[in-house]
Amino acid sequence: MNIVLYEPEMPANTGNIGRTCVATDTRLHLIEPLGFKLNEKAIKRAGLDYWPKLDVTVYSDFQDFLDRNPGAKIYMATTKAPKTYTEVEYEPDCFIMFGPESRGIPEEILLENQETCVRIPMWGDIRSLNLSNSVAIILYEALRQNGFENMKLEGKLTKYDWK
Repeated sequence: MNIVLYEPEMPANTGNIGRTCVATDTRLHLIEPLGFKLNEKAIKRAGLDYWPKLDVTVYSDFQDFLDRNPGAKIYMATTKAPKTYTEVEYEPDCFIMFGPESRGIPEEILLENQETCVRIPMWGDIRSLNLSNSVAIILYEALRQNGFENMKLEGKLTKYDWK
């Protein structure tokens, strides 16, 4: 799986998303400009000691991302999409893209990719969920659809055994 952050603004969100990517063996793609430097304390703190284990690629802009990932199947997460994230079938090597926290993916990009735009249902007139929460929700649905391939499906207690 691949998570794409288009111009992320908040280092703590990106750090949390990086940790989720490490925990799920998912690649992280960051499209510049970033609203922070990758060596900031906030990003490292959110990612804890997982950050060095992260498979991350940085792109100069969206076109650079497209050029370096030809033929990529890209799902675009947006509050503006007509269908929900559970209405599509995610391929094991797909890309799931999220926009910057303050404004989302530009509408001209969404319009060019309307068949792969997905949304997370929300109640009322709330504008959006936190970016790292949104990534986790959609990523885990994509992983579930692909059978949680190569992931640990059982946990163990430290002092006891499950009955």
